[in-house]
Amino acid sequence: MNYSSLTAQKKKRSFLDPRVKIALVLILAVFVMGGVGGPRMKYAVFGLSAIPFVLLLAEKQRKKFCRASTMLIIGYGCLWAMPHLPGILKFIALMCGYIFTRFVITVAMGEYAVATTSVSEFIAAMEKIHMPQAIIVPMSVMFRMFPTIGAEWKSICRAMSMREIRITTAGIEKILEYQLIPMISSGVRIGEELSAAALIRGLGSPVKRTNICQIGFRIQDWLLTAVCTAVIFFWLLTGLGATI
Repeated sequence: MNYSSLTAQKKKRSFLDPRVKIALVLILAVFVMGGVGGPRMKYAVFGLSAIPFVLLLAEKQRKKFCRASTMLIIGYGCLWAMPHLPGILKFIALMCGYIFTRFVITVAMGEYAVATTSVSEFIAAMEKIHMPQAIIVPMSVMFRMFPTIGAEWKSICRAMSMREIRITTAGIEKILEYQLIPMISSGVRIGEELSAAALIRGLGSPVKRTNICQIGFRIQDWLLTAVCTAVIFFWLLTGLGATI
């Protein structure tokens, strides 16, 4: 049984180490979504923006890839059409274009990290970097909670569809009532169950836990780590006035 478990973990191992995924999310949040560095970082931002889409294709997350690509195209389309629109439409196009072109890339990277990282891998990675248990426990609960809430939301929508409850027949007020109230009660229950599961598995215990998850840096991890380091190094140099 131990051998089969180790083999299964090796087969389920994702393309990147969880620590690299977290670093990429932070880098994209700072330079792509936050716009740190301004125009002088535009080529670095362009290169960083391609990383989530390459990773989604590498992990065969085609649905997420298509959704993120479509929203990004819509964002650039809004920016392209903005000068040709009148009045308030120009402001709306600017706002939508700014949100889509900056936020979608970071959100796509976050979706990739959540979809391809198990809770065990996440905990093992946090323990590798000696993160305090006070941070590991709530983050591991949150890490598992978002996919569970998403699945619960789909189940509620499916149940409403089976009962033929739609906006045209029930009205927007009833739709919100039928969706939000079950979702709130389910969210509270899911949080309690995940917290209890975390405690049962020994999270927060003073005794060091063992883990059979296969994590560690490989060629692709070192390559992306070098890319992140190069971007930060380039930003520091240009911030000091160096010309490259």
